[in-house]
Amino acid sequence: MSSKPSVILESSIKDVKFGSNVKIVKPCNLYGCSIGNNAFIGPFTEIQKNASIGNNCKVQSHSFICELVEIDDDSVIAHGVMFINDTYSIGKPAEGNKNLWKKTKVGKNVSIGSNATILPVVICDNVVIGAGSVVTKDINEPGIYAGNPAKKIRSI
Repeated sequence: MSSKPSVILESSIKDVKFGSNVKIVKPCNLYGCSIGNNAFIGPFTEIQKNASIGNNCKVQSHSFICELVEIDDDSVIAHGVMFINDTYSIGKPAEGNKNLWKKTKVGKNVSIGSNATILPVVICDNVVIGAGSVVTKDINEPGIYAGNPAKKIRSI
């Protein structure tokens, strides 16, 4: 066995459509995505192709935003938030079969707490997701949601 890896890849920023006044803290891995005006992207973040981040959004460190995720304006993604697009609908990973992946839509003025996991869902405007929550179903009503699975705990 060799003591050196076959390939070493560097994190990079490529093929990204940037709005104005975007702030990025390296290292991060951004490719084929779009980032709106006045957005902030923290370090150790990955935003994959065909994902979009709206205007005035903040994505904190160690978050993963996979393909097919759309985050609307004025939203905050806290540290370590994970978005999922593969629901293992065939009992195993889709292994690149993007036809099995699902979209996620996050509305305006949504705050997602640290270490939350967001499955393919639609989240309406004006929602707070508590830290550590797991969102498994669409959220159609503004409010504060928490738990695993996330449930509405009060209105805002």
